[in-house]
Amino acid sequence: MANFRSLVKKFIPTNLFKKIEPYGHLVEAVAANVRYGFPSRGMHIIGVTGTNGKTTTTSLIQRMLHEAGYKAALMSTVQYGVGLDITPEPQHMTTASAPLLQRRLRQFKRAGAEWVVVETSSHALAQHRIWGIPYEIAVMTNITGDHLDYHGTFANYLEAKRRLFAITARNHGLGIINADDKNVDKFTSTTTNNITYGIKHGDLRATKSDMQADHSTYVAKIGNDQYNITVNLPGEFNIYNSLAAAATGRAIGLTKSQIEKGIAATKSVEGRMMMVDEGQKFSAVVDYASTPDAFERFFEAIKPSTKGKLVVVFGSAGRRDEAKRSVQGEIAAKYADEIVVTEEDDRDIDGNKIMDEIAAGAERGGKVRNKDLFLILDREEAIGFALTRVAKAGDLVAFLGKGHEKTIERADGEYPWNEPEIVREAIKNLLSEKPKKR
Repeated sequence: MANFRSLVKKFIPTNLFKKIEPYGHLVEAVAANVRYGFPSRGMHIIGVTGTNGKTTTTSLIQRMLHEAGYKAALMSTVQYGVGLDITPEPQHMTTASAPLLQRRLRQFKRAGAEWVVVETSSHALAQHRIWGIPYEIAVMTNITGDHLDYHGTFANYLEAKRRLFAITARNHGLGIINADDKNVDKFTSTTTNNITYGIKHGDLRATKSDMQADHSTYVAKIGNDQYNITVNLPGEFNIYNSLAAAATGRAIGLTKSQIEKGIAATKSVEGRMMMVDEGQKFSAVVDYASTPDAFERFFEAIKPSTKGKLVVVFGSAGRRDEAKRSVQGEIAAKYADEIVVTEEDDRDIDGNKIMDEIAAGAERGGKVRNKDLFLILDREEAIGFALTRVAKAGDLVAFLGKGHEKTIERADGEYPWNEPEIVREAIKNLLSEKPKKR
């Protein structure tokens, strides 16, 4: 079907193709449901959508349910599976194609899954790829501009996200919504049954927050109830993600202890604030951040705990939102001491052009080429170079944009890629080098 779609795309004008494409996906979704026997029926489905935090929130909810004794499955950008039998996700998609999605749902059902947590993207919603899935709970993490290359306008993007809540409302389900997000009203007005959460606003609110370099603790209050939460993932944004999970657990009927222990059970999420430690003095972290909002959230989380030099390595994908490139450069310049710009799925777009666009933003932020701003197209070479720019305890080098992904896309196709392992090997090589005589 994908090959047929690519063939059709070559002969139909882009604007027309965008209009008819969702109907092709809808037909595919209907056929997949019929073929696999409408597998989601009889299981409880939770959908998590938003711009940032979907993967982490999905993982937190699934692990919390597992720890509470439920047979719980998940499908996310990073992984899929039932219970602790989790498999890395090889696809470059947040939500799988309709046939693969339905096939996995059937696998989960046959494995005895009671609950399934599905990371649900704006693309999947706009294209009707999730047709036939009876969502009972819809979770919104936050909404900022993203994927405008596909959706065209922010209004279209927002409407795609809201569609998950419309589906849930038709099933008489529950909406769990970030009350601190400026788009909150769009979602609370879609589902009549809601729980809101946040730090400043919301039914379930975080108080007495204590954020450390590798975790946060806080007290979540709702009415006369309170939960003592430890989330073993750093940053304020992970307080929000864990609040969404806690609200979900409460809605399902988990006890105070089950919610608290379940959230604390997640120690890390692949490619999300993932520390790489080979015994080096400095810190190295891999994260999937690839939007301006995600950059702000990442740096706001990591900067306060970085006592030495902060170096960041990143690029910006080809055939994706071009406007964000210079913005990412400017944000990085505001927080990082040094920036190394490199490739990130450049596809068939000139990587040097992309790097120049990022660099223009960094230069607006005060960075100077070949002083504290470096452009190195080959990502592996860029990683190795960045590691030579830090040396002391307190220094930190961050690698952003690829996270968990297992391939990197270039003009001539996809190549295997594993950023945490590449960083790990680069650190080992650095540590094994003999000090040069001076």
